Amino acid sequence: MLQTLRNAWKIEDLRKKLLYTLLIVVIFRVGSAIPVPFLDSEALKALAASLSGDGSLFGYLNMLTGDSFSKATLFALSITPYINASIIVQLLTVVFPVLQRWAKDEGEEGRRKINRVNRGVTIGLALMMAIGYYFTLRNGNVVKVTDGFFGWFAAITIITAFVAGSSVIVWLGELINKGGIGNGISILLFAGIVSRLPAAATMLWAYFTSDNIVYKILVPVVIVLAVVVIGFIVVMTDGERRISVQYAKRVVGRKQYGGQSSYIPIKVNMSGVMPIIFASSIVSLPGILVSFFNIKEGFWANFVSIFNYNSAVYAVVYFLLIIFFNYFYVSIQYNPVEIANNLRKNNGAIPGYRPGQPTSDYITKVLSKIILIGAFFLGIVAVFPIAFQGITKMNIALGGTTVLIVVGVALEIVKNLESQMMMRHYKGFLE
Repeated sequence: MLQTLRNAWKIEDLRKKLLYTLLIVVIFRVGSAIPVPFLDSEALKALAASLSGDGSLFGYLNMLTGDSFSKATLFALSITPYINASIIVQLLTVVFPVLQRWAKDEGEEGRRKINRVNRGVTIGLALMMAIGYYFTLRNGNVVKVTDGFFGWFAAITIITAFVAGSSVIVWLGELINKGGIGNGISILLFAGIVSRLPAAATMLWAYFTSDNIVYKILVPVVIVLAVVVIGFIVVMTDGERRISVQYAKRVVGRKQYGGQSSYIPIKVNMSGVMPIIFASSIVSLPGILVSFFNIKEGFWANFVSIFNYNSAVYAVVYFLLIIFFNYFYVSIQYNPVEIANNLRKNNGAIPGYRPGQPTSDYITKVLSKIILIGAFFLGIVAVFPIAFQGITKMNIALGGTTVLIVVGVALEIVKNLESQMMMRHYKGFLE
């Protein structure tokens, strides 16, 4: 990655794009430090400490926002509404023919329409999240003014600030797409998560310098495990199963077309972190509802305690939900029948299998095996930090989901820069 950045820096056009992207990231981090008015900072710290945990929904949102969520800053919601909106629109595309037609048949104009729908859903979700977060802050005695006219004024100001901050972040991401190196939303997500690295390093150093000899031994183990996990994620993210495809020869006039061999790449991790996002939202929902309605005792409070972040029940349910949602997400993204029909239309065939139903059945069989491997990979990466923390009692600031997102986005940025450098090397061909 460093070598790719060094090579990109040597190209003037890419250097300007990198500097522009860096400027947007700096603006993003400044906005993440601007506090929202009418909040008690000390009470906010106490509430954040009581709700923290990388596996909880609060911890998940805090991780995505680079600790802005726990500090209730202007960018507290960060890109979370946009991510959730993209997932929802993606799912609705399968259900509604209009969205499906926009996505597949209308080209650039269709993508613009989808983007407008995305923005609308983003604002709606940001408003819902802002209202929910306001009531969570109010129940935690964080809001200074809650009664009378000024109470309503404080509520409207806080909610509006959160929604506006989320809208500004989407705009900043679009600026990176237009004038920067691309992948704007991913880069802002990457910047927010990476901003937590100093806190993680400080925490590890505190464990290493403590009087507990066990922690002194475990800190090097944690570092080694982190390197191993990163390597494992890189291998699994780049890993793919290639299905060979042979295209038939056809002669048009004096020219011969087709006859070459190709392949269909099937990624091991086809769904990225989407199953983890779904699973985190579902498994943390009981705790969020209890916090929202300020339930501190009784049946529901005892029921939610079963789903404590450090409990075995939480880890098992979390792991099973990741596997389920991985199958669900891939099933709506990849249609073996459609792939088989496209191969037949282009005179392609998988060696040893007849076009049509046999080809579709073979692709389904391969997909089911790859999906299972990818699901277990995501489950292990997400649950391992929970198990490690439960055994060692060490509170690590960066979990498996965090590492998975950071590594995935880093690989995405490198590939994007390499593709842009390759285009400039073959400038004569493009002219």
